[in-house]
Amino acid sequence: MPPAQLLAVKAKFAVEPPGSLSLPLFEPKALKTSDIVGKAAEFALDKNDPFYVFGLPRKMLLEFRLMTKPTTVVRGVTKESIELLQSAKDKSSLDTRVVFTGRAGCGKSFLLLQAVEHCVAQKWVVIYIPRAVNLVNSTTTHAYDIRTQTYLQPTFSFQTLQRMLTVNDVALRKLTLQTSLQLEKREVPAGTSLAELIEIAINDRSRSVAQAPLILETVMRALEEQTRYPVLFAVDDFQSLYGKSKYRDPHFETIHSYHLSLPRMMLEYASGRRKFNKGAFVGAISCSDTNFPLPIELRDALGLEYDHPMSPYDKRFKPVFDYTEGLKAIKVPEKLSVQEAMSVFEIWKNEQALADVVMRDSEGRVVTNYDEQFLAKYTQSGGNARDFVWGGILANMEA
Repeated sequence: MPPAQLLAVKAKFAVEPPGSLSLPLFEPKALKTSDIVGKAAEFALDKNDPFYVFGLPRKMLLEFRLMTKPTTVVRGVTKESIELLQSAKDKSSLDTRVVFTGRAGCGKSFLLLQAVEHCVAQKWVVIYIPRAVNLVNSTTTHAYDIRTQTYLQPTFSFQTLQRMLTVNDVALRKLTLQTSLQLEKREVPAGTSLAELIEIAINDRSRSVAQAPLILETVMRALEEQTRYPVLFAVDDFQSLYGKSKYRDPHFETIHSYHLSLPRMMLEYASGRRKFNKGAFVGAISCSDTNFPLPIELRDALGLEYDHPMSPYDKRFKPVFDYTEGLKAIKVPEKLSVQEAMSVFEIWKNEQALADVVMRDSEGRVVTNYDEQFLAKYTQSGGNARDFVWGGILANMEA
């Protein structure tokens, strides 16, 4: 590390006590300034925020539970991604279909959450799937539908409708059906707001769960056609949609993910087979789930390295490869910069997750060894965000 950075670390952590951190809010106004990069910010959340309603990836959820307030660090790639979304708000989602890539623990899921929070603040319609793996790991009900020749997932579809209404209530009350919809016991006329349509399903749950896939499909079609609000479709664990699922058909054969209704919908938006008139599709891959590894077809499409030497005998499955068309990769840096790591360290220092070692310098002033702890943990982790926090800062935290 250059001497100038060492001095900056020393000046930052030598005498500043825990509990003295004052953070700006993670909001569009603050993100417009260039000096926010590398600094920590606090999420401004209400009870209907996607953070609470759609949920979070498991590791991220555990991390936020240890904090008194949910905070994040604005990185260079954060600003680039938000600028991309700003340019996408008046364009078709065909033009903005991106996937966050990078090594395990580099911060892809955090970057996706930052994109979601930014779009919520900008009054987008937001659909956030933080654990797409739950759509393919056989943990939710499924039933074959002869009409669509796919396996419907009624329970998850119903839950998604509930969450969409909670997060996007204002927008969905202003958007209406262009054509009538025939349900089992009633007809929903054209002109009905999307919020009212979802409330019909919620109020008659015993009958509507089975019809939830049809209602969700109708809502999504309406969101595609409208031009009043941009729509963000954000999916974490994105690579899990491209392999075989853990579901089985009546003959105990493995069901491909694209034969399941919800993964197929997401793959169609990702590949451009379906689009929103205004909006974007953003995914984030996970490199740490050995049950759903990154498939060759997705590696090819995103230009990623292979996990083993390739040969002419490695097969590509064309139906899967077709769903990768037009996707673009945004690579998340493998390591935190020193400034970014200092901000992360400062957050956890403020949470008193670090052991205090109080000393006195040669002039008798009280100092701590936070600067030494930071340098040791940053070097030990190689700058990887997850290793820096979980393998370094929190590794020795007392219960």
